[in-house]
Amino acid sequence: MGGPKLKYSFFFLFIIFATIIRNLMAHIGDFDEVWRRRAEEARKYARQIYEPNPENVTLAFNQKVRDTMKELRQVTVSNSTRRGLGTKKYKGPCMVTNPIDRCWRCDPNWADNRKRLADCAMGFGYKATGGKDGEIYIVTDNSDDYAEPKPGTLRYAVIQKEPLWIIFERSMTIRLHQEMIMQSDKTIDARGANVHIAKGAGITLQYIKNVIIHGLHIHDIVEGSGGMVRDAVDHIGIRTVSDGDGISIFGASNIWIDHVSMKKCYDGIIDAVEGSTGITISNGHFTDHNEVMLFGASDSSSIDQVMQITLAFNHFGKRLVQRMPRCRWGYIHVVNNDYTHWNMYAIGGSMHPTIITQGNRFIAPPDIFKKQVTKREYNPEEVWKQWTWRSEGNLFMNGAYFIESGDPDWSKKHKELYDGISAASAEEVTWITRFAGALGCKEGKAC
Repeated sequence: MGGPKLKYSFFFLFIIFATIIRNLMAHIGDFDEVWRRRAEEARKYARQIYEPNPENVTLAFNQKVRDTMKELRQVTVSNSTRRGLGTKKYKGPCMVTNPIDRCWRCDPNWADNRKRLADCAMGFGYKATGGKDGEIYIVTDNSDDYAEPKPGTLRYAVIQKEPLWIIFERSMTIRLHQEMIMQSDKTIDARGANVHIAKGAGITLQYIKNVIIHGLHIHDIVEGSGGMVRDAVDHIGIRTVSDGDGISIFGASNIWIDHVSMKKCYDGIIDAVEGSTGITISNGHFTDHNEVMLFGASDSSSIDQVMQITLAFNHFGKRLVQRMPRCRWGYIHVVNNDYTHWNMYAIGGSMHPTIITQGNRFIAPPDIFKKQVTKREYNPEEVWKQWTWRSEGNLFMNGAYFIESGDPDWSKKHKELYDGISAASAEEVTWITRFAGALGCKEGKAC
């Protein structure tokens, strides 16, 4: 009599077990010696670059932003220029509005010194130099062969072992037929071209280090079906179905993602999991998506305790729903971002992540039941009220509110490390994020 129920129970347990194994194996069909070595090297490197006092990085970041904003206030800006900065199509002279862009963007000769960008990273991804020490590689072919990539294609470039600074001969749309698995020490620099990764699989940074991704449009990403996918010039292996993330960061370190425009990915826009750390996501423009960013994949993955991520100068825009980000474990610095849309919540998490928010603007949706910025999951209040989630100098509009938790004197107790002052006034966030997303750079002109 209990036979059918027992069968269904075993089937249910099998599905759960298969899902767990799939996550542990990270879509690697054959976790061979190459992948085992990569995983061990990546975890060792993550431990090496882990910042034992992350507040030091936060403080340094804040100081640079304040210095930049002070300099910008000293520049005479006409009323017409100010009005132009508030429009969608700004046609005036180059205006830098945050310290990352100040480092390079208004130089009309940027194309003659592309690698200067490698000196501009800030936040926890400040050590990322990408392919600075390598040759320039020019993508000339938008085709994609995931088993035997052709010279001239993007996939051929990213699987090379040596450092490379990858640029594009012309504007193009690249449809990846399977997830594109990168090697370490690469920069994908789309400045000067209009480059879309679209209507195919996404980009995977798995067990690697030192990557810069700049200037891409990534959208309409779907799951990769799996199969034999080349992940290095000397290695090809079986992959299972990929998640459908725009950018998947899995056990990777020293990563900087800057000036990307992203929307409509099957799973997450950007996910960082399994001990990924030393990451900055800056100047991005994100729209049209449900689960935007996941930092930490599982409550059981304590390896994400080393995770340290900076979110800065991004615009979270139209038709977004939730997870901007959703965090587990780790230390997340959310600074000077513009949250103009969400349909459930903006920042959420579980497993006691430390989340420091500073100088952000939060505009709540009209629905009176969706005004709260924050969401804690899977824990009662007596548990989550011990988590350090702090709001410093944020601007709340249309009824938005942030429920803080943890020690209310946290900032005072860390005064020597973290001064508790927002990096820049939240009232200036609209200006700071004015040029978020992929830029329309042209050689010989400032971006």
